Amino acid sequence: MVGLALGTAQVGAVVTDNDIINDAETVTDVVSNGLGPRGQRYSPLKDVNVKNVKSLAPIWSFSFGGEKQRGQESQPLVKDGVMYVTASYSRLYAVDVKTGEELWQYDARLPDGIMPCCDVINRGAALYDNLVIFGTLDAKLVALDAKTGKPVWRKTVGDYQAGYSLTAAPLVVKGKVITGVSGGEFGIVGKVEARDAKTGELIWSRPTVEGHMGYLNGKENGITGGEAGKTWPGDMWKTGGASTWLGGTYDPDVDLLFFGTGNPAPWNSHLRPGDNLYSASRLAIDPDTGKIVWHFQTTPHDGWDFDGVNELISFDYKDKGKTVKAAATADRNGFFYVLNRTNGEFIRGLPFVKQLNWATGLDDKGRPLYAPNFRPGNPAEAKEGSQGKSVFAIPSFLGGKNWMPMAYSQDTGYFYVPSNEWGMDIWNEAVSYKKGAAYLGAGFTIKPIYEDHIGSLKAIDPVSGEIKWEYKNPSPLWGGVLTTAGNLVFIGNPEGYLLALNAKTGEVVYKFNTGSGIVSSPVTWEQDGEQYVSVVSGWGGAIPLWGGEVAKRIKDFNQGGSVWTFKLPKS
Repeated sequence: MVGLALGTAQVGAVVTDNDIINDAETVTDVVSNGLGPRGQRYSPLKDVNVKNVKSLAPIWSFSFGGEKQRGQESQPLVKDGVMYVTASYSRLYAVDVKTGEELWQYDARLPDGIMPCCDVINRGAALYDNLVIFGTLDAKLVALDAKTGKPVWRKTVGDYQAGYSLTAAPLVVKGKVITGVSGGEFGIVGKVEARDAKTGELIWSRPTVEGHMGYLNGKENGITGGEAGKTWPGDMWKTGGASTWLGGTYDPDVDLLFFGTGNPAPWNSHLRPGDNLYSASRLAIDPDTGKIVWHFQTTPHDGWDFDGVNELISFDYKDKGKTVKAAATADRNGFFYVLNRTNGEFIRGLPFVKQLNWATGLDDKGRPLYAPNFRPGNPAEAKEGSQGKSVFAIPSFLGGKNWMPMAYSQDTGYFYVPSNEWGMDIWNEAVSYKKGAAYLGAGFTIKPIYEDHIGSLKAIDPVSGEIKWEYKNPSPLWGGVLTTAGNLVFIGNPEGYLLALNAKTGEVVYKFNTGSGIVSSPVTWEQDGEQYVSVVSGWGGAIPLWGGEVAKRIKDFNQGGSVWTFKLPKS
């Protein structure tokens, strides 16, 4: 379960609330997912820049070892010379950043029967005090001693036999560790929960499906949405999905958590007429009480599994001399949204995929204008067989953008959005809920739109709504983005390359092949006066499992499991 080795790094340095809040400004560590609680993934470091990045060289590669390879979607954390990085099958490692030497390893003892929908991945950990905290595939939250890797506390977040699991990196805010849950394909009920980060004791719980009771300090704290049945028919809300599987961000300016919610269950929308709150939404949540302050629903009555989990990233801009406290998100449904983060009001939106067809646009409140004849047909109306009418919808359910986090540059003012150009044949089928069984009521086949590319990294100006440049990638992009003051954008691709692009023009100025596909998020920090860059390599994730005809394009990509770390030569 735990292996321990001696190393040169000082393992176990304490992380405070101030360290986390200031993570975006401090360059000598990375103590939160997203390089700061806002999740901008921007670093002010510029020792590595557009002029010298061509000399960036690997200094070590650390293997996760064993046969447990599969998809590696983790973002590393770094504190006082130690890297903390998670791996597939709920593993966590501490590594000396100077040498690549393993300091300790923790392997969760997973039971038989876990039900992750989209590979056995993990997206990262959280640091707080002397603890490293991460979620496991059997829906447990585990806190380890950062010095030894030994468990300090372990809490069950959900019933894995009902489909619950944890894959997202936790978020720490004001001494609380905040988590969501995965499992929307199994008819679970989504929720966001806060625990005391030092003890794991539950402080509050907020369900994300209308009709379910929230709790604060063990007492009832109001029903989500006020009452059941307002936007759900019958008892459908009891297994309504809306999982919070990607985790969240936090903005200290407005003191709000921002969590996205997943698809309503089942996928067959004809079984649940109504908006199905609070599925496919961004929720602003009070971090002290768990109360929902505002919501914005990107796909009411979702019939395409577009979800609404993608990260909401805070940023400010000037409008007629006044500062606008905004936030942006690139949704699976193919629209890019800018909201007022104080109240959730819609500011502007634009399609960021090229042939989006399920909606004709957005109204002045940001609600989609549904295109006729692009919702999958009702199987109850089928003249023959058990399937409803199939439609070809763009984008596919894997999204114009899926989980892979975008980045915001404080220098260019652009968001760098890893997107994909694909569509799907989708049809509905009859389905009924059974605990622990897939609860879809739909079938699908994903297909590429263009011959020369599927992946598309786009630079979007959130104020003008313009797409400033695009980098096209032959295979789908499935990893996150990092941008720096060195006028650089870093991203990995399934072909195995860590790429660096000019942040202003999109020109590729560096690439290095890591030997396996990259579906993770790069990080950078400064150690002893030198800038380091690290990325996890290991092909996998949802595409090989759900990718339809697209999967044929990537069938020969090799799996892996390693961390690569780079810096400039001292000469």
